[in-house]
Amino acid sequence: MKNYLSLLFKKSTDKTSIQFLRYIFVGGVAFIVDFGSLYILTDFFTIYYLISAAIAFTLGLITNYLLSISWVFNRRTFDNKKFEFGVFAIIGIIGLILNEVFIWFFTAELGFYYLISKILSAIIILFWNFFARKFTLFR
Repeated sequence: MKNYLSLLFKKSTDKTSIQFLRYIFVGGVAFIVDFGSLYILTDFFTIYYLISAAIAFTLGLITNYLLSISWVFNRRTFDNKKFEFGVFAIIGIIGLILNEVFIWFFTAELGFYYLISKILSAIIILFWNFFARKFTLFR
């Protein structure tokens, strides 16, 4: 058990299942940044929820990148960190577009509260982000 916990939390690994568990944790931290920013921008600064969602998603993206390169993925496909972040961001932009579509759909079409829509969208986007990044950036 101790070796598994060490592998899960400390050691570098290529094992996709361990990386996915770490990514869920990292995604959770990024989600807190994203969700909290969405709530604050929308409810306190009265910014339209889709604009708030884009800004908040970007803050979450930066959080996710920094934690992913430092803890989740130990192999990098590209040596150039600017290029790597560019690809990471492109995957994130696709995720942002999906995020906006899902939040709009769940809120405008299905009548869900925008924060519930965000939670549902985040669950869907989690899988896109992990597997797109795993197989393009961190092989």
